[in-house]
Amino acid sequence: MSQYPVAMQVVPEVTSFFDDDSNTFSYIVKDPDSDACAVFDSVLDLDYAAGRITHQSADRILAHIEQHELRLEWIIETHVHADHLSAAPYLQERGGGKVGIGEHIVMVQEEFGKVFNDGTEFRRDGSQFDQLFSDGDTYHIGNMPAFAIATPGHTPACMVHVVGNAAFVGDTLFMPDGGSARADFPGGDAGELYDSIQKVLALPDDMRLFICHDYGPGGREIASETTVGQQKRENIHTAAGITREQFIELRTTRDATLKMPKLILPSIQVNMRAGDLPADHDGNPTIRIPINAL
Repeated sequence: MSQYPVAMQVVPEVTSFFDDDSNTFSYIVKDPDSDACAVFDSVLDLDYAAGRITHQSADRILAHIEQHELRLEWIIETHVHADHLSAAPYLQERGGGKVGIGEHIVMVQEEFGKVFNDGTEFRRDGSQFDQLFSDGDTYHIGNMPAFAIATPGHTPACMVHVVGNAAFVGDTLFMPDGGSARADFPGGDAGELYDSIQKVLALPDDMRLFICHDYGPGGREIASETTVGQQKRENIHTAAGITREQFIELRTTRDATLKMPKLILPSIQVNMRAGDLPADHDGNPTIRIPINAL
């Protein structure tokens, strides 16, 4: 049984937005009793070859907020994404709200500050974000209660956010036929990931789980929603009966076959800054590409 305060009677209105380039789901989560909403895991569009950033994904979210006359209170990152850039500053400038992430962002900033050779001008204290969530922290979206669960393993800063009867799990879990996220990035740990998944699976069986990525294994139609009960029964990496040791072996073996995400270098250096673009000495937005660093 979960140690966290679950309010299953509250049913948020969840609208999903899918980015084909990164296979990422972003979500607008609305309080059913007010105009308040939150955005989870927004996407900033990057044409990597051309070095060009556009905002069509974020504009779709803003258009929905405007069309339905919503009030944006939170812009939440479930973790420091390695496969897409966050649109948090763009959304905040146009819609308001506070930008939040897990408190262990400071570990990611410290580790990758070295990778990108960022000097002392890059703050490694998480102060680029408006809110750093600790395990068990509670907050509200309008009148709707929400809380954060620390779920390290994929990255140190991963968190699952539970809003009423819905949980936004980031990369901690995929759809059951997709299993779980890799654990071989700097700061990742397969054993920690297994332990974090057990926290999620301790939530009520009918808790709705909204995932961050789906790749449609076997040609299946892309999907964004599952439940705790379905994950317990069907997840190919963590279903009942799979031990911690078996998971670590499975995850470690699988991770050794995976290539780095194609956008990991631009994504990390932008996302650890809460979505702000790094700049050169003249103030021009610039992405660094360190050689043989990962």
